[in-house]
Amino acid sequence: MSEMIDTNSLGSTESKPEKVTLKDINKAWVRFHYAVEMPHSFDRYIAASFLWALRPILQKIYKNEDQLRQAYERHLVFYNTQVVWGGGTILGIVASMEEERAKEEHETGESVITDESINNLKAGLMGALAGIGDSIDEGVVQYIFIAIGLPWAQRGSAFGAFFPFLCFALYQFGFGWYLTRLGYKLGRQAAANLVGSSKTQQILDGLAILGLFMMGILAGSYVKISSSMKINLGNKNFFVLQDALDQLLPGILPIAAVFLLYFYFKKKEFNITRAIVYMTIILGILAFIGIL
Repeated sequence: MSEMIDTNSLGSTESKPEKVTLKDINKAWVRFHYAVEMPHSFDRYIAASFLWALRPILQKIYKNEDQLRQAYERHLVFYNTQVVWGGGTILGIVASMEEERAKEEHETGESVITDESINNLKAGLMGALAGIGDSIDEGVVQYIFIAIGLPWAQRGSAFGAFFPFLCFALYQFGFGWYLTRLGYKLGRQAAANLVGSSKTQQILDGLAILGLFMMGILAGSYVKISSSMKINLGNKNFFVLQDALDQLLPGILPIAAVFLLYFYFKKKEFNITRAIVYMTIILGILAFIGIL
């Protein structure tokens, strides 16, 4: 359950959430599309953009300062997805869930839509939808526009060079606008059915697991660590440590680095800059002595 709120404010006109309109949803998409990569950071990625897009809606539905602050904190956790398929769809669904949560908290003081359910939904969908969006938009759609504009460009027309960029930009904005509105409509239906049932909990658990899988895939794709150690055994025979590690457990060094950071953040503090400095020192020492 979400945190209890002051029961003295239940049903009061001052704390009643305002109605979210399609104009608000459209505005949220425009804000997200405009600012999606501007406040990019290592520890939160595009979470600040998502919150900035959702902020006018949150201010309309949460009149209590503590509730509004909790909503801001809720959406400042790590978040990263493809701008159209993930960004638009998830933005609409989350806006609907937040609206339903605010309504329930105003009427009863609590809601079945918890911080965990919202964050699990975002974590579970952001990777899956990003994969679809990257494959379709960057892998198919943009090349269709390039193929259409290529004959003009070959004939020396500047329009052939600008055509793919213009069409792709219009496509992304228009389709993202559609997915945001669709996500809001579907989200309202989904939020209305969240009654704490076992099936609902299984879905949320599944989304959380899916999110962990996607984070694991990202770690395996972007963390590159290998050993350069070779030991001369004589007669032109060498023991290559990396070959032995690959036979034992491929990718053991990258996953070890990821878990090392995880335990540091869990036991010590969530300080990205300090963690980068420590990892640089450790890896530098291991490289200096010939292990990496």
